[in-house]
Amino acid sequence: MQLPHENPYTILTAIVAPAILTNACSVLCLATSNRVARVVDRTRTVAAELSEIEPENPDYDVRIRQMERLRVRNHLLYQALRLQYAALGSFAASAIISVLGAALVYYGSTFAFHTVAGIALAIGTFSVAALIGGCAYMVRETRLAVQNLAEEAGLAAASHGRGESPAKFLR
Repeated sequence: MQLPHENPYTILTAIVAPAILTNACSVLCLATSNRVARVVDRTRTVAAELSEIEPENPDYDVRIRQMERLRVRNHLLYQALRLQYAALGSFAASAIISVLGAALVYYGSTFAFHTVAGIALAIGTFSVAALIGGCAYMVRETRLAVQNLAEEAGLAAASHGRGESPAKFLR
């Protein structure tokens, strides 16, 4: 194994890897934020539909279940965003610390380099764990979204059987 001062690609790899993960994490944060906006829009739509439906109507219970799932989805997405932002900041910190480590190698301070490399590795490990945790929340949220879609499809099919337009329920 080559030491960092013997091969410049070793240092470049240590700097570029967290930077690439920072970019990937920021794209995931953007996608998650978009999902939050979709949940908010859908919550408003279902709330408006609930205000137009009598509690005795069978569709009322379906909408109440959907509202509860939307509430849970919103909570899961916010938890995912918290972890994703923590991962994003940590990946950026890891990249900066790696640059510091590269400077220490250049100046021949091997003990300080090893210390900084250990800190960067610990922060990078936390970043990956936070990213995995955020993705786990996203998987749980996606399952609820699929449940709502299945229920919407069933409601649309049932309304079509009653002579109503299925498009009314698939906004």
